[in-house]
Amino acid sequence: MPKQISAARRSSIAGLLTAASLALTLSGCASYDVTAPADARANASSADVKASDAKAKNASSGDAVDCDKAKCVALTFDAGPSENTNRLLDILKENKAHATFFMLGKNHIAERPAEVKRIDAEGHELANHTWSHQILTEIKPDEAKREISRVQDEVRKITGKTPVLMRPPQGRTDEEVSRISKELGVAQVLWSVTAKDYQTTDSALITKRVLDQTKRDGIILLHDIYKGTVPAVPGILKELKKRGYTVVTVSQLIAPAKPEPGMVYRP
Repeated sequence: MPKQISAARRSSIAGLLTAASLALTLSGCASYDVTAPADARANASSADVKASDAKAKNASSGDAVDCDKAKCVALTFDAGPSENTNRLLDILKENKAHATFFMLGKNHIAERPAEVKRIDAEGHELANHTWSHQILTEIKPDEAKREISRVQDEVRKITGKTPVLMRPPQGRTDEEVSRISKELGVAQVLWSVTAKDYQTTDSALITKRVLDQTKRDGIILLHDIYKGTVPAVPGILKELKKRGYTVVTVSQLIAPAKPEPGMVYRP
């Protein structure tokens, strides 16, 4: 894509157009910045490119992924950790795949710090899904800020690391949420693939929905809190590999660019 087009996508007008196409996901009009993974890679700063090159040289071959060359797709899980998370981590380990975990605070991070530590220890990406899943566009700014910052603080307390990615509940964001996200140092991540696994326990159906929608540079949304989801993951990973996909984290998908606080990333 020409650089001038990529740059244009980052403008407020592009934000409006993209938000309009997400009428079922986002509420109201938007005047925030939106970019796609491929555009983020194309617009990476020279410093980010150099840093990424240096990291790749020092990484094991399994960790070094260039999504401009590889057929990448990001796998993400929302609303955990839960009683299903350890089994999910076993499956990911068996398949040598890494994912991004957008975690809830209340009743999840707060109750399952051991799972949070394991997610981090096994090379997955720690990310924020707010403390109690309140719709950020429907609450006061100070409350929205607390919803995000409490997760940041808790994850840092458990792992020593602070998430750089946040997924707003139901994908609902706006200019104010973007301002708060920028202030707190988190980029916003939406998705292009949803199995609607909150509607069914049918693992075969979940698998089919994911595979039917997945395209290069996509972001898959699943939930490790639902009964049918984790059993679907082995089949999803097997078929994605068969189709030539490399499963990555969100940050790997946009590398060499680094997540930009406040930015909305959506394929």
